[in-house]
Parts: sequence; C-alpha cells; structure tokens
Amino acid sequence: MLLRTPRILLGSAAALLLAVATSCASPGGVSAANGACDAPGVTPSQVKLGFVYPDSGSSGSTLSAARAGLDARIGLANEQGGVHGRKITYEWRDDEGQATVTALAAEDLVQQQKVFGLVTASASLGDAMDGLTRQNVPVAGIAIEPAWAGRQNMFSSIYGTSQVVVGQYLRTSHATRVAIVTGDASEVTSENTLAYERGLQAAGISAVEAVSFTPALGTPAHAVSKIMSFGADALLGITAPDDFAQVVQATRAAGAHLAVSVVLTGYDRSLLASEGRTLAGVSMPSYFRPFEAGGPAMERYQAAMARYAPEAGATDQQFAMFTYIDTDLFLRGLDLAGPCPTREGFIKALRGVSSYDADGLITPIDLRDYSGKPLNCNAFVQVAPDGSAFQVVRERVCADGSTG
Repeated sequence: MLLRTPRILLGSAAALLLAVATSCASPGGVSAANGACDAPGVTPSQVKLGFVYPDSGSSGSTLSAARAGLDARIGLANEQGGVHGRKITYEWRDDEGQATVTALAAEDLVQQQKVFGLVTASASLGDAMDGLTRQNVPVAGIAIEPAWAGRQNMFSSIYGTSQVVVGQYLRTSHATRVAIVTGDASEVTSENTLAYERGLQAAGISAVEAVSFTPALGTPAHAVSKIMSFGADALLGITAPDDFAQVVQATRAAGAHLAVSVVLTGYDRSLLASEGRTLAGVSMPSYFRPFEAGGPAMERYQAAMARYAPEAGATDQQFAMFTYIDTDLFLRGLDLAGPCPTREGFIKALRGVSSYDADGLITPIDLRDYSGKPLNCNAFVQVAPDGSAFQVVRERVCADGSTG
C-alpha cells in the first residue's frame, strides 16, 4: 500500500491500516470492580490508551481526520458500556510528522502517562518501535513501515496491498501494456516499482514499462513521450494522486487511448475538489469496504462519526476510517484479554484470532500471522465522469483472480 501525505511517501510496503481471552485471574477470577488489576492504564473504572498522530507539520492536513475515527469508535464503545464495564479514555500527543518527535511522544505516553497501549496514525514510528516491542506495549495502526512486520505486539489490518491484486484488476479491465508512473528515484521507489512489475506479470500482464515524473523537475512531457512510444493502454500510478493527475491529463491530450488507469492512493473526498475532473475515470484500491457500498457496518461507522466526531464534517474520509478500524482492533484485544487485562494477555489473546473483519468493514484477516503479508483482496472505486464523486467498480478483487 502506498499512503502519501503532501510530498511525503508514507511507505511503499504499506499500502495504504492496519482478538482469544486471557486474564490475570487468580482461582475463581478477579473482577474489575475490586480494583485488583494493576496493569498500566487500568483502573476499576477505566482503561487509558495513548494516541499518536500528526496534528501539525507536513502530514497534519492529510491525517487531520485520523483523530475523528478514534473518537467515533471509542464513543461507540463507551455508549455500549465500555469494555468489561470500564470506560475507554485516551491521552494524545502530536508527533509533528517527524519520527524523532514520535519516539518522544510514545515514550511520554508509556512512561509518564502510563497508558495501557497505543493507537497510532503516525507517518513513521521509527526508533519508537524497538522500545515499544521491548516493553511489550500493544500498538495498533497502519503498518506503513516494513519494520512493523514480525513484531508480536504491533497489530495492523493493513500490511500493504498485493501487487498481484492490482494486476488482476488491470487485467480484468482489459489492460495489456501498462506504464507504471513513479515519482522520485529513491531506492524504496525502485524496489516498489520492481515489485509491481513482477505482480503485474504474475497476473498475466507481461508488457510493463516504468516511467518517472517529478513535478519539481519539469512538466510531464518526457513521461508522456515514453508512455506513447511504449504504446501503453493502461497507467498505474505509484506516486501522489495530484502528480498522477498531471500525467493522466497530458497523456489524454496526446491522444492515448487508455483502457484503465489506477493510482494507489487518493480515495478521499477531499481530493475531488482539487483533482476530481482531471482524475475522472481513474480507479483506486480501497483497503476497506467502500463508503459508497453502504451496508450495516458502514451505517454504524457513519452514525458513530456523526455522533462523536461531528467536527470532522464528511464521514467518508479514509484516514478517519483507518483509525476507526485500528481502534476497533485494539478494543477487540481488550475485550478478549478478559476482566483483568494485562499487556501480555492482550497480545496473546489478539494473536489467537484467525478471522478479524472489523465488524464487516474489511476482508477477514488472520491476526496469527504478523509476517507482513499484504492483503489478498481489495475493493476498487473510480472517480465519476464529472469528477464529483467516487463510484464502486469492484467490491472484491483477489490475488487468485476471483472477484465480487
């Protein structure tokens, strides 16, 4: 999965966000009411969590909706009586979009505020991960960085999108020659591009060409020239959606006939105001059930957002949804950890869950596997012809070629 804040790639491996009961019970059990549980953040009446996200800095505007998702899911949980009778509360810290600040924020929340665990919407946890793992602190968030993989204490519903899934979508959309549009020329971008080349080939698309475009270095003319010379009938953008929009527009103006265009990130209504018309007809993967697909799970999410995070405005914001799901994941662990939760019991319980679906918002995932495997299925949406809305194209496309 490729998530991006303005001018910052939030990790090519991520794509994109990210529960068996145990307890500290003695014979006969220990109730929450007697106050005998002494895990950090746990009192007879509440469990205190920590939340780290960029409220300011370069990532702030893009991730500003993340806290709304947390408020919505916690509000819903408390409305229903909390978890094992305890109200869920949280302390939050602004990481300013900088890994060094994130490490300090996480340390403060764990050491000084004594939170039970963390929900995070940070662009990078960086060095904070080692300390959190060493102390066995439960963490839920989007696995943006490859270092999330292999850490038993760090839970995510998203470790990235399978490149083969994207390839299957392109193939079923009649793509035969795909130009992969990239941004910077970093080593990470090169590795990501190669991974997508292989994924597309595995899906049956053998003609693939990488084309780079960096707005700071000029217009998309050179990239478009390569696209036309290659004879591409499809584009895949593994760059920012606003950069990809420039290439799409220039390619269309050059007379290219494209069967399909896909950009890996951008499924957020805020994009439509600035780039909707340019990206008309462009598809994007969704790592959760599309907002437009509706259904009971989406209705519960929307109602919780309206009730507990009205300041967010529109409910169909992807980072609000990501954090809503991550918070749901954390609450699932608390529930399964029993009436007297410990960090160790939480981790053991949640790692025993073989099918977690966030109450129907995501394709079921196996939390026993934390090796970093990407999602095997995704939904795909498309910008409407007038650029004013998203439309659901596929509710389910899987690496094995099945669709729904």
